[in-house]
Amino acid sequence: MRHSAAGGAAERSREPEVIAASEAMASVCAAAARVAASDVKVLITGESGVGKDLIARVIHLRSPRAHAPLVTVNCGAFSETLLESELFGHVKGSFTDAYRDKPGKLQNADGGTVFLDEVGEMSLRMQTLLLRFLENGEVQPVGADGNTQHVDVRVVAATNRDLDELVAAGQFRQDLLYRLRVVHIRIPPLRERREDIRPLVENILARTGRPITFTDAALGALERYRWPGNVRELQNAIEQIAWGSASPVIDIAHLPPSLSAVAEGRIKPARERRRQVADDLFAGLISGHFAFWDHVRKLFLDRDITRHDIRELVRRGLAETYGNYRAMAKLFGLADQDYKKLLNFLKAHDCVIDYRPFRAGSAPPRARRSSAHLLPTPAHGAVAGGTHAPSAGASAPAESARHTRGRRPA
Repeated sequence: MRHSAAGGAAERSREPEVIAASEAMASVCAAAARVAASDVKVLITGESGVGKDLIARVIHLRSPRAHAPLVTVNCGAFSETLLESELFGHVKGSFTDAYRDKPGKLQNADGGTVFLDEVGEMSLRMQTLLLRFLENGEVQPVGADGNTQHVDVRVVAATNRDLDELVAAGQFRQDLLYRLRVVHIRIPPLRERREDIRPLVENILARTGRPITFTDAALGALERYRWPGNVRELQNAIEQIAWGSASPVIDIAHLPPSLSAVAEGRIKPARERRRQVADDLFAGLISGHFAFWDHVRKLFLDRDITRHDIRELVRRGLAETYGNYRAMAKLFGLADQDYKKLLNFLKAHDCVIDYRPFRAGSAPPRARRSSAHLLPTPAHGAVAGGTHAPSAGASAPAESARHTRGRRPA
């Protein structure tokens, strides 16, 4: 089922097509249609890549405000000072490089809708300013002395973080959460709505204009893959296949290695979600489909994967390289100069795994231990060929100390 607005109005014709073959996505579309008719504030949640921005656009274009602008602000892309100026504007001379008065996004959205993406990344001070605006609708530009402007704006916010957990940790205002979450729409990840995968593939292929078809076996492999990057990752994979394959019929052999590994059973199904995530990441890294810094690190910092997932990934790497951290770094596609950076990253986030049991060929340890003796030292690391990892050096403990406070739970 494809959800789009009926009628021939130009504004409505720009409504994005939302693929909703699954009952879960049909419910999301129905909820978006219901809330669109009102000015109620909406909080959209879901993992990165599920399409939160599309649902926000649907809500706006089906609302009485469709004739006015939909203005998007990525709250995670700006520092606190810049975000304040971006939202509320500034007056000439209010700070360096403020050569003229500039209206903010809230003024630009007057009469329409502002979409606050990644709202969970706001500082507490910015949360206070946003709360004040939600209460009275008044905008005071940076540097303005008491001059305020009232604007009529509907607010739709989105986040991939658990705001209730942030409230409990003192990182998000509870009163602001109440204001933003009048209606809550959760978009499920792609792995929870596999019925949408085939129609999504058809839609993406149609937009490429390439005369390509997938065999049932290839489509089955796409449906079994977990898609940690959700629809965004699926789109990237399909476009890569469409433009990179010379064959008009795509079978398992034409899929990227991480996907064909699923089809051929090289990634075994597991009951535990975290173990499966680590398997998928490992397959993607060793195949070259993923890059450690661009994919794994970003998923971790975006809270889409946990410390446990990183530890399981490291265990897989150490098992493959018999406890050799330096060889593991190469296995993951890292350049030689990134070796120490990898060790520092693992130590800073408490993801170091003891290398010694893997050299002996025994099962990886499960108990958490201090990382002080888990990384190989020069004395332990000397073997024929001399490639075992040296100590991470003084910089790793220093970075670890800086990250000790505020560690996320596994």
